Amino acid sequence: MTLSIIRMVLPVLITFGLGYLCKRRGVFGEAGLKGLKAVVGNITLPAVLFYAFFTAEYGGRIALTFGVVFVSMVLGLLAGFALRRFVKPYGKFLPFLTTNFEGGMLGYALYGLLYAGQTQTFAMVDIGQTFCAFTVFLAALKSVGGEKVSAGALARNMFGNVVFVCITLGALLGATGAGQWLLQTPAGPVLSDTVRFIAAPTSALILLIVGYELRFEKALMGPVFKTVALRLLVMGALLALGSLVIFSVIAFDKPLFVAMLLAFSMPAPFIIPLYADVTGHAEYISTTLSVQTLLAVALFIGIAAYTLA
Repeated sequence: MTLSIIRMVLPVLITFGLGYLCKRRGVFGEAGLKGLKAVVGNITLPAVLFYAFFTAEYGGRIALTFGVVFVSMVLGLLAGFALRRFVKPYGKFLPFLTTNFEGGMLGYALYGLLYAGQTQTFAMVDIGQTFCAFTVFLAALKSVGGEKVSAGALARNMFGNVVFVCITLGALLGATGAGQWLLQTPAGPVLSDTVRFIAAPTSALILLIVGYELRFEKALMGPVFKTVALRLLVMGALLALGSLVIFSVIAFDKPLFVAMLLAFSMPAPFIIPLYADVTGHAEYISTTLSVQTLLAVALFIGIAAYTLA
C-alpha cells in the first residue's frame, strides 16, 4: 500500500515543487503564468468539466448531493461572518476563506489521481459549490467589496464564464440522456478521445500554476494560521454533517465519500481577488490561500491512504 500511496502523492509533490522552482529560477514570468492560466481556464479545464458532467449519472443521488453541498457552503459563509472578530483587522474577507472550495483548479486534478477516469463522481460534489460560488458567494463577495449586486450582473458573470458554460452544457446533455445516447453512436468514441486528449495536461498545468503562486508573508502568519484553523473547523463540521445526511438517505459509497473528503479539504476559491477590491488585504488572502493549499496537499496523503485501505 505504501508504494501505491507514493505513486499517487509523488507526482503531486514534484509538479507542485516544479511550479515553485519555476518562479524562483525565473523559468517563466508573470506573462507566462497568465498564459498558462488562460490555457487551463479556457481550454483544458472546461474540457475536463464538460466531460465530467456530460458522463455523470443523474438522479436522486446527485440531487441530494447538490442540495447538501449547496446548503453546506451557505452555512460556511454564515459561519465566516460570525467568526470575523477572531482575525481582526483582516476579518473583512474571512467569510470567503471559510467556505466553498477550489474544485476546478485543484480538486479535479487530485481526484483523478485517486480514481482515474471517474471525475464525474467529484463533479457530483462540485456542482453544488459551483452554483453557490456564482450566486450566493459571488453576491456576498461583491457586496463586501463595495459593489452593487444585481441578478443581471450575476447572470452575466455565470454565462460569460467558459467554465460555467461548459458545466451547464455538460449537465444539460447528461441530465436529458442526450449524452449517453451520443456516446453509444459511432461518434461517441471519437468525442470521448478528443475531449480526454485536450483535458490530459490539465492536472500538471494546474499544479505548476499553484506551486508558482505560493506566497508567504511572515508578518501575516498569525492571522493566517487562525484563518486556516477556523476553516478547518468549519469545513470539518460541515463535512461530518453533510456526510451524515447523504449516507443516511443513500447507501454508503466510498468514491463519493472520498470526493466529499477531498472537496472539503481543498483551499478556498482562488477567484476571491478577481471579483472584489482586496486593497489592504491582498497579501493576507494570497498567503492564506497558499497555506490552505499546502494543508490540502498534506491531507491528500491521508485521503490517498484511506482510498487504498
